[in-house]
Amino acid sequence: MIVVAGEALIDLVPSPQEPSPSSRGVDVATPDGRLPALQPQRGGGPYNTAVALGRLGSPAAFCSRISTDAFGAALLHGLHSSGVDTSLVQRGSEPTTLAVADISPDGSAGYGFYADGTADRLFTLPPALPAAVRALSLGTCSLVLEPGASAYEALLHREARRGVFTALDPNIRAGLITDPDAYRSRFRTWLPDLALLKMSEEDALWLAGAGAAAGGGWDAVTAAAEEWLDAGPAAIVLTRGGSGMTVLTRGGGELTVPGERVEVVDTIGAGDTVNAALLHRLDAHDALSYAAVTTLGEDDWRDILRFAARAAAVTCSRAGAEPPFAGELAA
Repeated sequence: MIVVAGEALIDLVPSPQEPSPSSRGVDVATPDGRLPALQPQRGGGPYNTAVALGRLGSPAAFCSRISTDAFGAALLHGLHSSGVDTSLVQRGSEPTTLAVADISPDGSAGYGFYADGTADRLFTLPPALPAAVRALSLGTCSLVLEPGASAYEALLHREARRGVFTALDPNIRAGLITDPDAYRSRFRTWLPDLALLKMSEEDALWLAGAGAAAGGGWDAVTAAAEEWLDAGPAAIVLTRGGSGMTVLTRGGGELTVPGERVEVVDTIGAGDTVNAALLHRLDAHDALSYAAVTTLGEDDWRDILRFAARAAAVTCSRAGAEPPFAGELAA
């Protein structure tokens, strides 16, 4: 079983809106303009990853704290309908976190969060995970917002040290990080307990610090990744938008696969789908262990990355975080 731990929230996504004849030509940013309706959609990076794993057919469980409100009930329904085990989900009467999405013309999404006093950030460290658990995936807001962040961090360290395969996608939400340097320092303490680190090229530059971000470029990304590999992970997978994705391994290997051509509706959930697809395909290669990842060859990684790229492309081709089912990738 693969456990995904982290937040579950509701994305409020603007729906496409055709202006009426009376408002044609009016800028919706003006006081008399019409605002687009916001559609509630299930979300949260770890939540999306768990749903994607379930849809791909991997035995998956979600470990989080979900509200008892109507949004929380909808989040649980989404997990159940995708075959995800919820026995590790804690419940609370606090409201569900909301994330208001801003979709750019190229389909990329930015977020504003309403997370004060919400249920998911009050997560507490559970007892040892079941013996059947082979992998643990974490990331996004859950490792930022206290007091839950410390509990998720403790879960990562505890499970890694008892031999569970661990994966992390920091999925940086800079607006939630009040002290970037402190977060970067904390990130480095996670590295010795990670088997797989996955992140976007942009997140890698942010985590590398102001100097790397100012210089930019792929050289700055790979230099930072090599430093992180020395600290612990067996492999780092970097997503690069339309340019595909690259894996860098502790042994010095590097392999890039191109992205899949698709008409992008939005990119919500694409990175989360990559997380799930990597874990699912690593399992297919019997590589959900640190030692096994170090033995993977170029052909293995090419297959794993191409599968993840196909899965992400399907998610990008439809609105919201709607990862593919296994049958949609059986080609």
